[in-house]
Amino acid sequence: MTDIATTARNLLDAGLGRLASADDLESFEVIQRDVLGKKSALAALNTHLRDLTPEQRREAGEAIKATRDTLTEESARIRALLVERHRREQLAAERMDLSELAAAPAGPPLAWSGRGAGHSHLVTSTRDELEDTFVAMGFTVAEGPEAETDWYNFEALNMPPDHPARGMWDTLYLRLGQPGQVLLRTHTSPVQVHLMESGMLPIYAVMPGRCYRRDTPDARHLPVFHQIEGLVVDRGITFGDLAGVIEAFTGAFFGPGMHSRLRPSFFPFTEPSAEFEVTCPICAGGGCRTCSNSGWIELGGCGMVDPNVFRAVGIDPEEYSGFAFGFGIDRLAQVRASLSDMRALLDNDVRFLSQF
Repeated sequence: MTDIATTARNLLDAGLGRLASADDLESFEVIQRDVLGKKSALAALNTHLRDLTPEQRREAGEAIKATRDTLTEESARIRALLVERHRREQLAAERMDLSELAAAPAGPPLAWSGRGAGHSHLVTSTRDELEDTFVAMGFTVAEGPEAETDWYNFEALNMPPDHPARGMWDTLYLRLGQPGQVLLRTHTSPVQVHLMESGMLPIYAVMPGRCYRRDTPDARHLPVFHQIEGLVVDRGITFGDLAGVIEAFTGAFFGPGMHSRLRPSFFPFTEPSAEFEVTCPICAGGGCRTCSNSGWIELGGCGMVDPNVFRAVGIDPEEYSGFAFGFGIDRLAQVRASLSDMRALLDNDVRFLSQF
């Protein structure tokens, strides 16, 4: 037994030294097999245990196990270090070499190549500004899948099958699952359903994202567009809170002197519902062609969450109340940039994109 314990200690010292000498993952794998593999000297010690008495076998087995455990732990530590080193070396090798720019003629960066530095698309920058504005107001940002089931896109939002309100959306269905059950979301409202379904209350969140409808592209409509919606669910929420949030957003996003107003409307998932308008950012309320000389621009819809929507996701409408609002990001970008035709956002014309 003493010889086996001594041999195990010697193998431990030798194994630690060999593992520490590994320079890369390839050499490490070879050393690890020699030290801990099935044909290693440490594994061969197990064959001598049968020649020992039960007491000696127990003590020798403990010595072998202690050696194996220490070597295994050290092996894992060294492997992690080598993997991290390999990752750093790979990143360094794949890093783009832009040193040739040092030899470029004097002037703006990349101007010598005839190409200007890129920047965010008008819609993307508008979305980023909206997110920053709402986050500053205390909202979080939530996202969800673009392919949804009929239940999340319609039924949970108080629109059962054959409900006439479904005619408000020209839906693109996918050939997945049961016919008519999987679709490209027509609005970002399904994200609200996911949030409420999670049961993590209260909710103060906005949901920006891409939506799809079977629309013919024209000056004010696109089949693929971007929306942002907001949802607040808490105890004691009133319509006055909704009006206050819309007014606060209008001033924060469009600037001082800009205001909002609400007009009665209808949406199947809110009751009461309203359309909200903002002071025309082109003429500052004075009246122009963009706002049809009214001084106001219709931005989106809003309202108090219908109790049926709360029931569909397991929220007690007697205990909680809330409001929702939403509007098109592309439409907002169009208004702010004074674009007569929204299709310009998709033309990919560098002469147009470079203006923003």
